[in-house]
Amino acid sequence: MRIAAMAAGAVGGYFGARLAAAGHDVSFIARGALLDAIRSNGLKIESTHGNVHIKDAKATSDPKEVGPVDIVLFAVKLWDTEKAAEMARPMIGPQTRLITFQNGVDSVERLQPILGADTVVGGSAYIASVMAQPGVISHTSQFARLVFGRIDGAADQKLVEFADAAKAANIDVALSPAMNVERWQKFVFLVAISGATAAMRSPLGPILEDAETREFLHNLMREVVAVGRANGVAIPPDFADERMTFALTAPKTMKASMVHDLERGNRIELDWLAGKVVALGRELGVPTPANQAVYTMLKLHRMGRG
Repeated sequence: MRIAAMAAGAVGGYFGARLAAAGHDVSFIARGALLDAIRSNGLKIESTHGNVHIKDAKATSDPKEVGPVDIVLFAVKLWDTEKAAEMARPMIGPQTRLITFQNGVDSVERLQPILGADTVVGGSAYIASVMAQPGVISHTSQFARLVFGRIDGAADQKLVEFADAAKAANIDVALSPAMNVERWQKFVFLVAISGATAAMRSPLGPILEDAETREFLHNLMREVVAVGRANGVAIPPDFADERMTFALTAPKTMKASMVHDLERGNRIELDWLAGKVVALGRELGVPTPANQAVYTMLKLHRMGRG
């Protein structure tokens, strides 16, 4: 299949490299130091599932050089959503599917008016990875999973073909007939892990070991579940308890990508994570004091150090 990874960061770069290693025609959309590194040294994956080095990785900053593809793995930062969608237009053909693996719960709704309701597909990426240095992605978790599907639940042959191709590349993938619920379920854990590890400047292990900080993490999850249910999403009422059980099995050194951005002085996705929960809570009449605390603590760092 012809695939574009936009952008070639810790998520798009990882899964794009796995697909390229399996023989698919993958183009990596990158810029700056990352683009230079891929062109000079290829794209390297250092992973618990085995290392990969795509020495001749196809990389460009201009989607026009790529042209229409079968699948776009869309994983840009949330503040770049609309701008990147406009840039992606040259890669969109009549049968192209753009799968958004961004954080948050409203990317599909932001992208569809630009690229079309039939083109844009929801997705969730479950992976702990970071760009260790330009062109080198470090994958530290045992899990590296993609879930995707149309928000309306309709069948889609192009997605079936991509799922089959990804499975053949030994990627853990699943097609979901209930993608709206799926993305909210991921949002529960993502908001909590990003909020707690960033606000406390700590990996997950110490947070779980202390009773008060563990309860704060749990409350972050409970609030997202309450907001989602009030918004009409069929999340089980005890889903936060299930996610806490999952957290206990996660690597103790785990930090959300927001922490890495914070440590590097980069812009952070706060407004679309804890900030989104707070905003929806106000709209729906659901109290969100834990997420409000995270938002308040991190608000001054939203734009990074410039």
